[in-house]
Amino acid sequence: MAGQPLNYADGATKLAGYLARPEAAKGKAPGVVVVHQWMGLTDHERKVSDDLARLGYVALAADIYGEGVRPKDTAEAGKISGAFKGDRALYRRRIAAALDTLKAQKGVDAGRLAVIGFCFGGTGALEAARAGLPVKGVVSFHGGLDVPAGFEPGPISAKVLVCHGADDPFVPAKDVAAFQEEMRKAKADYVFVAYAGAVHAFTQKEAGSDNSKGAAYNEAAHRRSWQHMKNFFQEIF
Repeated sequence: MAGQPLNYADGATKLAGYLARPEAAKGKAPGVVVVHQWMGLTDHERKVSDDLARLGYVALAADIYGEGVRPKDTAEAGKISGAFKGDRALYRRRIAAALDTLKAQKGVDAGRLAVIGFCFGGTGALEAARAGLPVKGVVSFHGGLDVPAGFEPGPISAKVLVCHGADDPFVPAKDVAAFQEEMRKAKADYVFVAYAGAVHAFTQKEAGSDNSKGAAYNEAAHRRSWQHMKNFFQEIF
C-alpha cells in the first residue's frame, strides 16, 4: 500500500481511515472519499484509494464504523451495517466527517470533491448526494438503492453515477425502478449503468467467482465500471 493511515473523528467517536496522495501533484488536486463495504475498511478500499492517487486524486478511505470496529463475519457485518442503513442521519454524519477531514488535507481542492462507495458504501455515496453534502458527484458500485420508509426526496445537485450488476439478487427490480423515479423527482443529473452477467460485489476479487451465491467478482464489469468512473470524474472535475 502506498498511502498512510489517517486517524480522525466524528465527535467523540475515533475513526481510522487511510489517505493516499498523488506522487507528483501540480497545484491542488480533487479529493475523493471512498466508503467501504459491510465488512468495514479493508485492503480493497486501500487499494482503490491508491489507484485513485495514481489517477491524480487525493483519496481518503473512510472509516464509517469506528476505530477497531471490524465485523468478524457476515452475520456481524449485517448487524453493524444495518444499524447505519437504519439511521441515515448518522451515516451521513460519518461521511460528512470524512469529507471535512479530506478537505483539511494539504493539497486538496475543497471545491472539487466526490464520494464513491462499494455495496454498503454505495448506499453511503448516494446518501451524500441526498444529503446535499458539498460534492461535485457520487459513484455507487453495486450499492443498495433503497431508502427508509417515509423518506421524502429533495433536490439533488451532485451528479450521480450508479454502476449496477444487472443480475444482482440483493437489489430487486422494484428498488431500481423506485430509485430512478426518486432521481427524476429530485431533478438529478444521473447515469445508471447495468452490467450484463454481474451480480453483487462485482468489483471485489475476494467475493469469488460463483454467481449463484449472489455476490461474485466480474472482471468485465469491474474494468468497465472503473472506466465509467474515470470518465465521470473527468466531467465533474
